[in-house]
Amino acid sequence: MKQQDAIALLKADHKKVKGLFAEAEELSDRATTQLKRLGDQICMELQVHTEIEETVFYPAVKERTQRGHKEERSMVLEAYEEHALAKTLVEELQNLEATEETYKPKLKTLQELIEHHVKEEEREFFPATREIIDEEQMVELGRQMMEIKQQRMGAETEEAEV
Repeated sequence: MKQQDAIALLKADHKKVKGLFAEAEELSDRATTQLKRLGDQICMELQVHTEIEETVFYPAVKERTQRGHKEERSMVLEAYEEHALAKTLVEELQNLEATEETYKPKLKTLQELIEHHVKEEEREFFPATREIIDEEQMVELGRQMMEIKQQRMGAETEEAEV
């Protein structure tokens, strides 16, 4: 089986989270238990996704932009800032019950932020990144990211079972 490259892995995460947000939007106002479950899953997915981007992918891109590639470097720095905002919302959501009146609007705000971030990454950042990182390294980054992701998701699953 061919190893998934970093961008393919990140796009798969984007698609999964988009689907979870769509599920949450379709819930009735009374489906607070399901909303909380989906909200928690979205938060967990985003936490792991931002971790693999910030510890593996972004540093690799940033390293390649030391000499030139100002636009790509700027995109990396902007992505870090968007992550910071998302992390704040994730933390706030995790500390709320889905029955609280601010839960759904906060989840919607997170969704809009993530949709904006994903659009920029997939339309501008990822294509630019493919220009400065070769396929072999992209696959190696994907391998490193998948390793971290599997560790984190396994740990999250184990915690949920306790």
